[in-house]
Amino acid sequence: MTFKRSSGMLLHPTSLPGPYGIGDLGPMAYRFIDFLADSGFKLWQVLPLGPTGFGDSPYQCFSAFAGNPYLVSPDVLMEQGLLWQEDLAGMPAWDAAHVDFGALYHWKPGLLDRAFERFSAMPRGPIHAEFESFLSDNASWMDDFALFMALKDANGGKSWNEWPKEQRERQGAALDAARRDYGASIVRQQFRQFLFFRQWNALKSYVHNRNMQIVGDIPIFVAMDSADAWSHPELFFLDENSQPRVVAGVPPDYFSPTGQLWGNPLYDWTRHQQTGYAWWIERIRATLSVVDVVRIDHFRGFAGYWEIPGNAATAENGRWVPGPGADLFHAIRAALGDLPIIAEDLGEITPDVIKLRDEFGLPGMKILQFGFSGPDNPFLPHHYSSNCVAYTGTHDNDTILGWYRTAPASERDYYHRYISRDNVDVPGDMLSAIWGSVAVFAIAPLQDFLRLGTEARMNFPGKVGGFWSWRMNESALNENLKNQLRELNWVFQR
Repeated sequence: MTFKRSSGMLLHPTSLPGPYGIGDLGPMAYRFIDFLADSGFKLWQVLPLGPTGFGDSPYQCFSAFAGNPYLVSPDVLMEQGLLWQEDLAGMPAWDAAHVDFGALYHWKPGLLDRAFERFSAMPRGPIHAEFESFLSDNASWMDDFALFMALKDANGGKSWNEWPKEQRERQGAALDAARRDYGASIVRQQFRQFLFFRQWNALKSYVHNRNMQIVGDIPIFVAMDSADAWSHPELFFLDENSQPRVVAGVPPDYFSPTGQLWGNPLYDWTRHQQTGYAWWIERIRATLSVVDVVRIDHFRGFAGYWEIPGNAATAENGRWVPGPGADLFHAIRAALGDLPIIAEDLGEITPDVIKLRDEFGLPGMKILQFGFSGPDNPFLPHHYSSNCVAYTGTHDNDTILGWYRTAPASERDYYHRYISRDNVDVPGDMLSAIWGSVAVFAIAPLQDFLRLGTEARMNFPGKVGGFWSWRMNESALNENLKNQLRELNWVFQR
């Protein structure tokens, strides 16, 4: 897939401003897209769009196929007559600067259920036929997901591997009973997905009308507590009690001295190969119906992954195990063609990872924040090839300003020697450095364009709780910033 030189901004929809406690797919999302297009951007990058669970991380979702119903816009529902203004009575007083996920999880499902009640009470019309078509088109994952979520509610929110044995093991009689007993809950879950994809597809069409594309994200692993692991246990290394025998993570690195214990179940790649990688092909097909370009997180795991015992307390005592390698990507290409994929090739990169990336011509990633150890550092722009995507930082990094304020003195010294400027506008200088590089895409988080510090950091790898919650101020998208960004994109022909 050939990419064209352009620029993008990374901002997850949850970070948009708005009156309902979390950024959503309503008016502010459209205003944001207009701002990007008018500033000369061609790309909007988002994090995974699935329904978040423990820790609120979009990289630990209840499904690799479903959408996040908390992104559904109440404003759009009111425009469509599915909600009335009176339905907002009793809404919590939200913090405009951060998402309060706990309060949101208590409030918004009830609001979506009221929308479902209005939908159910309407005379049959086009929207009902649209809902039925949606269910039919997405039955391959929707049936299991909706049943999974209904059972999760019925079991007090417990992880599926703590459910009663007959439900955990998907015994036929138990699932039939659940479909009968929790039928209303199942339909409500289906309706939430309908609302999400209806609003997302409308926004995606608007993005395309503004001559832009969306860069999405596929986490290599799925959450243990997911409809995917529950409905396809044979594709993972689980024991007879549905507990993971081994789990995912990474060894000690730049971010964490004890490594990162992610806890995701690991794939039984032999079983995947026996199916022709059917689940993976469907996952990528589904994602590419939602976004235009896919960034595969932790790409190195396809060459080799860090396997940690399921009962380990840290990620230190693991081992490297070979992944499926080129065999998987040949199967994906045979089924879906040459795809717009970006390989997140960060971390402990070995020659087999580079070989796999280059065999399929996939652009890798360059993070400028990692570059200032010396002139031979591959993250410095003079080492870039055109077939890469350059970032100031990602959702896992501190902001540029936060990085600069806490970087070792040796890195700050080399930064000044490399950039050849003082520290009056460190974010501006680093943005110019990657925008002026030969990298085909240059992308930065909105926080860096706004010159924000660590208070605006989105995530800290290996730490749980208190992250993913940052929201932008509505006044940020002003004419002054738009003019600066338009100039940046014009000067560097992006």
